[in-house]
Amino acid sequence: MSEELQEGYFGEFGGSFVPPDLQEVLNYLSAQFYKYKDDAEFIEEFHYYLREYVGRENPLTFAERLTDAWGGAKIYLKREDLNHTGAHKINNVIGQILLAKRMGAKRVIAETGAGQHGVATATACAMFNMDCFIYMGAEDMQRQSLNVFRMELLGAKVVPVTKGQARLKDAVDEALGDLVQNYKNTFYLLGSAVGPHPFPTMVKHFQSVVSEESKRQILEKEGKLPDAVLACVGGGSNAIGAFAHYLDEPSVRLIGVEPDKAPTLTEGVPGTIHGFKCLVLLDEEGNPKPTYSIAAGLDYPGIGPEHSHLKVSGRADYVTVTNEEVLAAFQELSHTEGIIPALESAHALAYAKKLAPTMGKEQIIIVNLSGRGDKDVEQVFEMLKK
Repeated sequence: MSEELQEGYFGEFGGSFVPPDLQEVLNYLSAQFYKYKDDAEFIEEFHYYLREYVGRENPLTFAERLTDAWGGAKIYLKREDLNHTGAHKINNVIGQILLAKRMGAKRVIAETGAGQHGVATATACAMFNMDCFIYMGAEDMQRQSLNVFRMELLGAKVVPVTKGQARLKDAVDEALGDLVQNYKNTFYLLGSAVGPHPFPTMVKHFQSVVSEESKRQILEKEGKLPDAVLACVGGGSNAIGAFAHYLDEPSVRLIGVEPDKAPTLTEGVPGTIHGFKCLVLLDEEGNPKPTYSIAAGLDYPGIGPEHSHLKVSGRADYVTVTNEEVLAAFQELSHTEGIIPALESAHALAYAKKLAPTMGKEQIIIVNLSGRGDKDVEQVFEMLKK
């Protein structure tokens, strides 16, 4: 087994199970990532764009009225919703687009569910003058039509995927198929902490800025670490970014929150999907189960390999919430704090609402507010009319 492949495992999970031609591409990508991730010039450019283009660092906001309403622990919100393009996705996109530039890529492909990663990728490709193709399930295109228009406005070609359930899993299938056919001139800018090595490691590296900031900020504000960090989990990118700098802090509970109709970490079994091993929801024939979430970005039958390892090892806890709880949290944050969260982020809020009253007033919960809810307002409007 190659050194790169060994580095791509988290316990029993991860790895790279792809055709030989694609493995050569991934080995080269891995070598370039490890070459540049600690390169001073690369780091300086990455932080320049995070600061001057994304708008980091973003605040860690004390949600005072929400804290009063729920009782118990103090609620702090890590405000990824304030990033340019409205979500955490841009952090990873900036890192990978700078890597693509150094590798001489002119064509970039990506998958997207809720559309936030697609918008972020289209944004970066516009800025760096690269051709951009976004694979998106036809079902998700209907749910997130505003984001589809945003991607097209930014110059991307949005490719509808009608196979399967026409959702995120199917979009990943098509993007990987494109890469196999066009690997000589194409950079696959994967949006979540999934896929064959080195993608989970790359995404975690670029998203870890979230917890690097929140850890420093909470120590400045409270003089101590949080008691719990909560994040929604679909593929796992915002959660692994929110958890990264707390992994070696055993006093901090790490809690990932899933939709109850896509409970990969609470009900999944070890399996292989999209070229890597993880916990996955399988049917009786061993195929990925259909999943559903009102939040398109959480609609995935697999999960990042590191989350799988954190679950099995017991370092992180993973729980589910219902659509009704999510909609209630979506509205409550809007009413109490004047912040409209993404439906994805509202999953983490929904569990915080249950957890906070069980904790003391001196204790602290950080909720990673992974994105803003502009994209979801029309969908919620229609749901609440029923």
